[in-house]
Amino acid sequence: MADPRNAAAFRALGAGQSPEALFITCSDSRVVPALITGARPGELFELRTAGNVVPRYPTECRTRPPQGEAATIEYAVRVLGVRDIVVCGHSHCGAVGALVRGDDLSDVPAVRDWLEHSVAPDAAVRSVAPAMPDVAEAVQAHVLAQVARLHAYPCVRERIADGTLTLHAWYYEVHTGTVTTHRPVSPEIQGEPQVAGVRPAFGPL
Repeated sequence: MADPRNAAAFRALGAGQSPEALFITCSDSRVVPALITGARPGELFELRTAGNVVPRYPTECRTRPPQGEAATIEYAVRVLGVRDIVVCGHSHCGAVGALVRGDDLSDVPAVRDWLEHSVAPDAAVRSVAPAMPDVAEAVQAHVLAQVARLHAYPCVRERIADGTLTLHAWYYEVHTGTVTTHRPVSPEIQGEPQVAGVRPAFGPL
């Protein structure tokens, strides 16, 4: 049963949405965007993928199949006009852990193909040693790479250029609830970050 104290807020949502941010994160059940951010219904537009991957922009739209992830990003930026995009990775990520450990994913071919297609063989995340169970260093490198990839989306590039869109790289610890951010998120990360052996600089929000 709906809480009558929120009736007016829910009625307003029926008229449309105007979220403040696009929140891109992993499908992992331990990651709850509204809990992490304190957002209420209508405040976040969400995109969840295995390993919080941002696929490359489909430049050959006529020869490639439609891409739901790209459509979600484009809609959030061009139609909804979000002012911020957050890419949030998390500790103990199964997808990133599989990449850095070189796990055999033959029993889950769709997962294997998704990661092989989405994460380049020379991506920084693949060169980070899985020193700790939380694979924090690798996850943070991976998050930065996804933020960098967003710059290839025309809609994102245009909005960054006119100063109306800001990108953010976050790291969430599932075992503590702590959120840290990479500062600054700037044009210097537009290419794949070269962070092998060096932990990216993430700190308090």
